[in-house]
Amino acid sequence: MSGKSGMSGTNDTHGGPALPQERRLRTEIPGPRSRELLARKQAAVPPGIGTTLPVFVTRAGGGVVVDADGNSLIDFGSGIAVTSVGNAAPRVVERVTRQVADFTHTCFMVTPYESYVEVCETLNRLTPGDHEKRTFLVNSGAEAVENAVKVARHATGRQAVVVFDHGYHGRTLLTMTLTAKNMPYKDGFGPFAPEVYRVPLAYPFRWPTGRENCAEEAAAQAIDMITKQIGAEKVAAVVIEPIAGEGGFIEPARGFLPRVLEFCRANGIVFVADEVQTGFARTGDLFACEDEGIVPDLICTAKGIAGGLPLAAVTGRAELMDSVHVSGLGGTFGGNPLACEAALGVFETIERDDLVGRARHIGSVMLPRLRALAERSELVGDVRGRGAMIAIELVRPGTKEPDPVATAAVARRCHAEGLLVLTAGTYGNVLRFLPPLVMPDHLLEEGLGILEKAITEV
Repeated sequence: MSGKSGMSGTNDTHGGPALPQERRLRTEIPGPRSRELLARKQAAVPPGIGTTLPVFVTRAGGGVVVDADGNSLIDFGSGIAVTSVGNAAPRVVERVTRQVADFTHTCFMVTPYESYVEVCETLNRLTPGDHEKRTFLVNSGAEAVENAVKVARHATGRQAVVVFDHGYHGRTLLTMTLTAKNMPYKDGFGPFAPEVYRVPLAYPFRWPTGRENCAEEAAAQAIDMITKQIGAEKVAAVVIEPIAGEGGFIEPARGFLPRVLEFCRANGIVFVADEVQTGFARTGDLFACEDEGIVPDLICTAKGIAGGLPLAAVTGRAELMDSVHVSGLGGTFGGNPLACEAALGVFETIERDDLVGRARHIGSVMLPRLRALAERSELVGDVRGRGAMIAIELVRPGTKEPDPVATAAVARRCHAEGLLVLTAGTYGNVLRFLPPLVMPDHLLEEGLGILEKAITEV
């Protein structure tokens, strides 16, 4: 078994914010050591576990990741919105290091510990709404969404669940069913869970009658389908991402979410906000729901909650959460003490370092440059997003026809120049940008320059 010794080609011995905040290319991307490790991966790991950029990371922090060949790449991905406070963030490292020396696990359902309770208390306080709340902890975003559906069904005595076009909610059987996109998430994995129904999402860029009609018409269509095809009285929950993540960072037209929430309230339907990707300061609010004053009945969080350790949560109205019988919720690893301490470090970092404000600043830097790029390039059909959750949708010039080939080509050019970007979208034609909220401005600007050059050269 080989360790990190001799792998880095740098004098940097640890990650975190002390890493040199610079793009540094010492080899081609991927370099020889990463290619060697990739061959080992291909021999040991099934191909179903894909890889966006096959560089093997040895350290990361601030706005960079350093690979096994000593290359330092600008990180516009944050592990898919996970390391929002930065990799190896000091408060996270300190808390986890202290905890790992005390105990690593007892199972909260066997012998509990204070950090689990403190995480739940914090989420009850921070999530939207001043009503009485309860929280329980699980391991992943998919597990949180699945448990939210369990709570809603148990509390209402109803079975049907409504989700939206372009939504992504996970890879378990139920959350695959909730997810809209077939390939790669669902193809060949059926049959799927019953009593799941899909309705339109207010997608401004692609709404047939124009952006100005999107919110009203999409809400009317969704509500009509629910009432006519399902029956509102049979619906336990409506599950929606306030900004569709994997679907392409689609920000629903303003007014759509409030109208859906109003319908839920009027019909006793539990409104579930999937804030797995949007939560914890990512969009320039602590939670994306806050932008339109949405107060969900249940809110699912994960990804950015614990700085890279596996943790997720369901937070919701006390009367809903308290309806479930003893031992109806839980899991062996849910709320692991290391992950709980990491989460407390994340909460502290967001508050003390004003990362909500930092996310807004990142948006104020990225959006004007990307909009200017869209003016120069017909390849960029749409620029959208909030805070540090930004995307561009690429199309064939002069049309709205998705161009996934160009999107992949732009991503490859960015990767070759040391900029880690992610693709997304139902049509595979969206580049999504999720920089760590602690990324310094000079890296942000440099990364945008690489992106601009890549688009002009495709």
